[in-house]
Amino acid sequence: MASGFFAILDDIASLMDDVAVTTKVAASKTAGILGDDLAVNAEKATGFVSSRELPVLWSITKGSLINKLIIVPIALLLNVFIPVAVEVALVLGGFYLAYEGVEKIVEYLFHHSKSAHQTNVNNNENDAEKSKVRAAIATDFILSIEIVIIALGTVADSSLTTQAITVSVVAFLATIGVYGIVALIVRMDDAGYQLINRSHNKGFFSAIGLLLVKSLPIIIKLLSIVGTLALIFVSGGIFAHHIDYLHHLFPNLPSLVKEFTMGLIAGLIMVAVITGAKKTLSLTKG
Repeated sequence: MASGFFAILDDIASLMDDVAVTTKVAASKTAGILGDDLAVNAEKATGFVSSRELPVLWSITKGSLINKLIIVPIALLLNVFIPVAVEVALVLGGFYLAYEGVEKIVEYLFHHSKSAHQTNVNNNENDAEKSKVRAAIATDFILSIEIVIIALGTVADSSLTTQAITVSVVAFLATIGVYGIVALIVRMDDAGYQLINRSHNKGFFSAIGLLLVKSLPIIIKLLSIVGTLALIFVSGGIFAHHIDYLHHLFPNLPSLVKEFTMGLIAGLIMVAVITGAKKTLSLTKG
């Protein structure tokens, strides 16, 4: 009886050792996409009034955790029974990311003032907040699929139990890590004001506080640019790595140039198609 119990403990310890190793490998493989995930979601979680920043971020974080709870078991099942479905879902998600990134650029270049005016007139703050939260969760869903698939790929030769635990741990750490850092970013100004007040606006800590306060608007603007570019790069990376024809296309072209170009072209196509569909629908209704 005792020997059986200790054998079970030994199996559990061995499994945890395997999971620790595979999690470390999976985390290193997903580091790049986590950087893009951070840039994209930091941009989406900013731009709210100070009192709403953390509640909005918490709503997005909960949505992200729900995304992972949906994606992880489905990805594991599809990987066992219909592996091609995972690839198809990822590529479709790539088109969504490309559209979102390019649409922001088009909106800024051609409809910037008009868009801002319409938003102020037609939408109240609550509607705008809910809309931005939904968009952030939708984008997180696509990025989460890629994180889970990359993590799953690193443990493809392991047992199903090891795969499930490793992918779950990486998915959870991705959400906590990304949104934890985003929370620190959006509260930089509050931390700065605290330092200024406690040091009575004098000395080293006051200077640090002032730097934090002044840096936040610049960081938010940079995150907006980096987040938009990251959407295009991530989508292009999905196409380049998961569509065999595109993977071997222009082999001498630097990967960054190749991925950005693919994401940009896909985004332009999607913007044209969706804009055309909206105009056709409005004419039909008219």
